[in-house]
Amino acid sequence: MSPPMAVKVHNGRQDALSLRAAEPVRRMNRDFQIRFTAILLALLTTAAVVYAGYNLSAERQFQVPDDGVWWVEHQGSLTADRVDGGGPGTRAGIKVGDQLTAIDQHEVNSTAARTHQLYRVGAWSKATYSLIRQSVPVDVVLIPVPAERSQYNWLRLIGLIYLGIGLYVLLRRWTAPGSTHFYAFCLVSFISYTFHYSGKFNGFDWTIYWGNVVAGLLQAALFLHFVLTFPERHWFVRKHRWAIFAIYVPGLLLLGGHVLAVSFFKASEVLRWNLDRLEMGCQAFFFVAAAGVLLYNYRRASTPILRQQLKWVTRGTILAITPFTLFYVIPYLTGALPTTAMKVSVLSLGILPLTFGYAIFRYRLMDVDLIFKRGMVYTLAAAAIASAYFAVVAGVAELVHLQVPSSGPIGLVLAIVVTALLFDPVRKWIQQRIDQFFSRTGYDYRKTLIEFGRELSSETDLDKMLSAVVDRLSRTLLVDRMAVFLANGETSQFSVAKSFGMTQTGGLDLSFLGTPRPEDSVGHLFFDNTHQVPRETVAAQQAIAKLDLNYYIPCRAQKQTIAVLGLGKTIEGDFLTSEDVELLETLAGYLAIAIQNARLYASLQQKVAEYERLKDFNENIVESINVGVLAVDLEDRIESWNSQMEVMYALPRWQALTRPLGDVFPVAFVEAFYRVRQNLGIHNLYKFRLGTPTGESRVVNVAIAPLVTKDFSVIGRLIIMDDITERVELEAQLSQADKLSSIGLLAAGVAHEVNTPLAVISSYAQMLSKQLQGDPQKGGLLEKITRQTFRASEIVNNLLNFSRTSGTEFTAIDVNKIISDTLALLEHQFKVTKIKVQDERSAQIPLIHGNAGRLQQVFLNLFLNAKDAMSNGGTLRIATTNGDSVGVMVSDTGTGIAQEHIHRIYDPFFTTKTAPREGQPRGTGLGLSVTYGIIQEHAGKIRVESRSGEGTTFYLDFPLTRKAVNV
Repeated sequence: MSPPMAVKVHNGRQDALSLRAAEPVRRMNRDFQIRFTAILLALLTTAAVVYAGYNLSAERQFQVPDDGVWWVEHQGSLTADRVDGGGPGTRAGIKVGDQLTAIDQHEVNSTAARTHQLYRVGAWSKATYSLIRQSVPVDVVLIPVPAERSQYNWLRLIGLIYLGIGLYVLLRRWTAPGSTHFYAFCLVSFISYTFHYSGKFNGFDWTIYWGNVVAGLLQAALFLHFVLTFPERHWFVRKHRWAIFAIYVPGLLLLGGHVLAVSFFKASEVLRWNLDRLEMGCQAFFFVAAAGVLLYNYRRASTPILRQQLKWVTRGTILAITPFTLFYVIPYLTGALPTTAMKVSVLSLGILPLTFGYAIFRYRLMDVDLIFKRGMVYTLAAAAIASAYFAVVAGVAELVHLQVPSSGPIGLVLAIVVTALLFDPVRKWIQQRIDQFFSRTGYDYRKTLIEFGRELSSETDLDKMLSAVVDRLSRTLLVDRMAVFLANGETSQFSVAKSFGMTQTGGLDLSFLGTPRPEDSVGHLFFDNTHQVPRETVAAQQAIAKLDLNYYIPCRAQKQTIAVLGLGKTIEGDFLTSEDVELLETLAGYLAIAIQNARLYASLQQKVAEYERLKDFNENIVESINVGVLAVDLEDRIESWNSQMEVMYALPRWQALTRPLGDVFPVAFVEAFYRVRQNLGIHNLYKFRLGTPTGESRVVNVAIAPLVTKDFSVIGRLIIMDDITERVELEAQLSQADKLSSIGLLAAGVAHEVNTPLAVISSYAQMLSKQLQGDPQKGGLLEKITRQTFRASEIVNNLLNFSRTSGTEFTAIDVNKIISDTLALLEHQFKVTKIKVQDERSAQIPLIHGNAGRLQQVFLNLFLNAKDAMSNGGTLRIATTNGDSVGVMVSDTGTGIAQEHIHRIYDPFFTTKTAPREGQPRGTGLGLSVTYGIIQEHAGKIRVESRSGEGTTFYLDFPLTRKAVNV
């Protein structure tokens, strides 16, 4: 049994001596409790700081990979619920609803498995995601990026602010009521904002993780506990003692649920998210409740000091919690994932410790009794000075009366007056030093108020300046209400521009402020009772009563009233001193000049804004047109370069401006420019081929015109470039299509006419060959005739296939299988010509809609062309890909195609095999023409990349969903 309990049990049987003997035991227990608490807090603080520092170091050394997709478990697999715009998932082509089956061929069916595979791959490394999209397998390549953790640094800064404020309060006022509790709240907040697990999930990382969870649940509960018990226990807590324990019950339940979910159940992503939402909702609820308690205490504060303390704490708490609750908690509880704007709103919680810190420094929040002690000392010091003052005055007067008895009462009065006048400067000097010592803040404010008035003219924003005036005067003079009334131009009507502590400022008749009155000579207008002003009009009486302002101080400049300062009583209900009023009258002159300057600056700023708006409008017109516009001066230096020029010429504006035209553009263009600039008028260069710094060639229409001023003086040249590269390419394609159409019509007519004589020649040649089997010489000749007729027939059939409007049936086909069948036909030829086939086809690609026979003819033509280009052997590379379409790449290492022939390879009868090598057939020039027609028939695309001597690569694209059309 403890000593205090023993004293309680034997209270009835012990005498007074025993009770006095128990007091040291109680004191010793209290001292032990204080020392134990100090040691415990010191250990916890040290551990928290060390862990936070090591956590920051570990976080910088380890990058958490992120794929930018929120995957949720759904029916035994992971489904993309949300994809970040512009993230790695979006760039890789992952869409909402895709099911993830594997990463780099490692099966993935849970969030834990996906996280494990992501950590295995690491940030900035390629990972192949195997997806199922609408029952179609799709492979995409994704590059994870480091997770965004920059907001952690701001949270750590908030945590350090909490810890710094808590340590200051604890070390300065260890025994103050609530200081230990407040420090516990600050320490827990520090842990909550600085502990962020890195993702390694080793022993240290788990400690950081659970420390963050526990601190997050404790923070709001400790804060609510603090506001319910400081500066005194709330009536509800005094009535219901169980309320304090009930504050921590939700946090314990949520912590238990969190432990069960992580340790004993297979925590899914949805379960983890729901737990986070519950914890976030509980935290926000406690913060809002704490703000409500502070607001309740503030409205019912009985003393001005307590009300002033709670004012900053209450407003700061509401200001800190409101953005966090509205922009983070509520969207998060309704199902939104944290966005950048939501994360920024968390920073508003940093206002909470700053508010407490300001209240502690400014109003001694944790040391209320000190204010009253100093107030008593100040009162006693003032009384002592007054006593000394009157004692000296009385002593001198009595000395004069004794030394000069004949002076009588008149001499005594004169001695008192002279002594009082001589001693008054000394009294003021002592009074000033006491003001500085006991009320340094208030004294400094009054001392610098005139300096503040002189500095007002440096602020050009009228609204900000008036806000600064209201804020500084209200804090310096501690008035309960004030307002600034501005005169509206030449009408002498006033309106409320800024106010403090006032509820109604609109709909009032303020004409009494401009009415001439005898009090104008005094320098201010004073109403001791705002509800009894019989000399004013009825409308003025109503306005004065609703404003409830006792002082109206005009702000004059150049004999005009620019504004009027209105002030009420102090927060303690007293009138202002004459010193305060004189100070305000001095400040009013500076304020009038500052208001005039601000209005002039605003007028000038408005004109500048109009000029800038007009300038921006003109620039926007130039920037918005879809042609390149640049301007050069008379020395041919570039002065203007619009955004379309940046895109077309691939040169940023900052690199082009102020440079000579010859340094930016190629020689051919500069020569053409110099040739036409010497002549007056507008000159055009049609279909000019312009080389860009990136090596591209653009076809442009150029217009060169003189740049003139309003008085028609030439100050430069305006050059307009219209990029028609795509238009020229379309015209070329249209011409190609017209040629193919004409050739097709011609081929159809020729083929039918030629087929008949070819059939007759072939038949008779074969009949003669059978009759002359014994004559080898004539039989060989007939055999050559037969082969040539077959070759001619094949050419005719190709012409018919090229020109025929086919109605061949289209079905779902596998491109990989067609390529395999075609390669099988040419296997022997590849072996003979020593050609190696490099197969890079994707294992699983979607089916396309087409005709297998027609596509086999396409691949046969491409493979044979590749074989012919590699007469000495080489490598034929074949690859297939999937994505928005099925792509096929056919690449060889042959002789390539000369650049001057690239645009003619699809023309019928165009061939480079006019002089074939030994063992090669002579080209007909129809293979690629037929190939082009079949690709168009399948609604596909074909393009070629080739350089002479470096090989040729054909790229074919077939749509996935679009059905083929008949061409």
